[in-house]
Amino acid sequence: MEERPEIIAKITRRLLPFVGIIYLIAYIDRQNVSYAKLQMVGDLGLTEFAYGLGASLFFIGYFIFEVPSNIIHERVGARRWFARIMITWGMVTIALAYTQNATMFYILRFLLGACEAGFFPGVLYLLTICFPFKYRGRMVGSFMFYSAIANAVGAPIGGAMLDLNGTFGLKGWQWVFLVTGLPAVIAGIVTLFYLDDRPENAKFLDASEKQWLRDTLDHEDRASGKTLHTNPFKALLDRRVLILAIWYVSLPLGAYGISYWLPTIVKSFGVSNTVNGLLNIIPWAIVALALWGTPKLAARTGQTTAFIAGPALFGALCLVLSVYLPGDWVKFGCISLAAAGIFAAQPVFWTLPSSFLTGASAAAGLAVINSVGNLGGFIAQNAVPLIKDWTGSVEAPMLFVAACVFVGGVMTFVVLAYLAKHRDEVTLAAGATRTAG
Repeated sequence: MEERPEIIAKITRRLLPFVGIIYLIAYIDRQNVSYAKLQMVGDLGLTEFAYGLGASLFFIGYFIFEVPSNIIHERVGARRWFARIMITWGMVTIALAYTQNATMFYILRFLLGACEAGFFPGVLYLLTICFPFKYRGRMVGSFMFYSAIANAVGAPIGGAMLDLNGTFGLKGWQWVFLVTGLPAVIAGIVTLFYLDDRPENAKFLDASEKQWLRDTLDHEDRASGKTLHTNPFKALLDRRVLILAIWYVSLPLGAYGISYWLPTIVKSFGVSNTVNGLLNIIPWAIVALALWGTPKLAARTGQTTAFIAGPALFGALCLVLSVYLPGDWVKFGCISLAAAGIFAAQPVFWTLPSSFLTGASAAAGLAVINSVGNLGGFIAQNAVPLIKDWTGSVEAPMLFVAACVFVGGVMTFVVLAYLAKHRDEVTLAAGATRTAG
């Protein structure tokens, strides 16, 4: 197919900054609980474990509603569905500011996951139907870049909001939820007017540009023998999807294990809430660089395994070093590098599902992988405080996280070998069919 880089550039300018900013808002909403924790635990009389359980219930709601949400998105389009997601999750985040007890906290965290379900895989699906395959790794990396910016921006916001404790009669942790929830509601309203449902409805593309994109994606689907299930829910039983979902658990586990626990580790250095937030900009700035550079190198070299396994194994090593090397700043540096490795492995990973799925099957498959994988966040937010309670150490939980990420890094070689074997079998079968015909 003819290359049309000017069309790709036009779609990128229109789409990436907007969905990236939305993701920034979403990620701050996920991260805010780690800062609210520093005051909320004492105010509500919660144990570390009880708070970790409440925080992690987000992922249960996310898990249950992720696949249905993404299938609805495929049918109704991105504009209306993303607006619904953002407005409802913003309202629940605001409601968290008025939490009275553990039960209310548990219910609202579950509802937050249910409301946000479908956003991340929905954006991945949108990128799948808007960009040819060769561009997707870079686009996912650019999109996820905003998660690092969110952590960097959210860190000082979270710390500063805690220091507003008592202003207008509100606790600092209440300010955290109020200030991070309102932008989601506003962004949801803006989405209704800015975003298009599908490429064929895009007002910023002319007819010839839409035709080129449609022809290019159709050509890729035919050339690679992608799967389109008659019922998208059958993607739940696709062995390739299930293997990727189980494999993916290790990366969110590592990412949330670090982002959830990092403010607590930095607090143990004896710094103020505001300084804690400012220091937490550093690791996420490093993550942003890794998310920007890794998919570019992967696309340039054509390598997949090296740019998933390599960063993951590097991240696991850095987490181990953070436990055993002396000095607060050395530990902080190791955790910062570990975060970069764990996040950098993800953009290249997310190119894999769309290499063998298309249409509604891709929407369902992406949702399955993300929903199962994000149970790693549930595991991390329960295991990390539990291990801390058992050991009395804020560093020891990092060994558990490191072990999980290491297993995921090693699994890369096995899973990609399986996908390659399946792809070769499909190609041979298609060739035999053409020959017989």
